[in-house]
Amino acid sequence: MAENRKRVGVLALQGDFEAHQRALERAGAQAVEVRSAEQLKDIDALIIPGGESTTMLKLIDWEHMFEPLREFGQTRPVFGTCAGAILLATEVTNPAQQSLGLMDIGVERNAYGRQLDSRIAQLAPEGIEGELEAVFIRAPIIRRVGEKAKVLARYGGDPVLVEQGRHLVATFHPELTSDSRVHELFLEKIH
Repeated sequence: MAENRKRVGVLALQGDFEAHQRALERAGAQAVEVRSAEQLKDIDALIIPGGESTTMLKLIDWEHMFEPLREFGQTRPVFGTCAGAILLATEVTNPAQQSLGLMDIGVERNAYGRQLDSRIAQLAPEGIEGELEAVFIRAPIIRRVGEKAKVLARYGGDPVLVEQGRHLVATFHPELTSDSRVHELFLEKIH
């Protein structure tokens, strides 16, 4: 039966990719660590985890993965959490930086402040039954959502879970709870 499971890569250059792997396994997918562009051809979808977006970009460039990641996202689903959400945006501020431009959103980095301003909140996202615990750690804020993107959840009035076609972003860390419903939502995007 394992050969029929969806193979979802987790970009394993920096950040808590292991927590995403555990969440994917709980959700019924086969998690695969991705460290090179060559590995992208063997997966159905990709998660770009939280971490530090500037560092992650440097490592992506070092591994010559920027264009392969952008091309992957043209045909297959990508889910970005926290720093991953920054990398999927078309516009990044505070400061401006390069991104993959896969979703029509504008994101402000570290908008909630430093580690001290991290928090756990309860959300009621669209498409997910019941409340959802959301862990925010130096979270970015989605400041702009384009017409093609859809807000699935807000916190304090700001979008925190947004989808656009095959892609999904969260400014929180769903992998840090035992609840795999956000990962299950992402798996539904794989055809």
